[in-house]
Amino acid sequence: MVRKHLGYAHIPQNFAQEVNAFCREHLNPYVNFHRPCFFPKTVTDAKGKERKSYRYEDMKTPFEKFKSLSCPESCLKPGITMAQLEKIALSKT
Repeated sequence: MVRKHLGYAHIPQNFAQEVNAFCREHLNPYVNFHRPCFFPKTVTDAKGKERKSYRYEDMKTPFEKFKSLSCPESCLKPGITMAQLEKIALSKT
């Protein structure tokens, strides 16, 4: 995803702050709150082989997947709340 937008070329040092600002303000929120991803469903057969299937029903944004965990609040950094993350997710929809 990142290489699709930024390419594979070296970023000169004088552009590093601008690239970091773009990633922090635009790219990271888009990837984490708005871009859907497939999450696999793993099924283990009788022999113990695991098969992963990627179904459209399991497509979610990373934030939606995070919210579906049993206790997502315990994984947050100090000072960050679920309400703040919800506000970010709803700000650009």
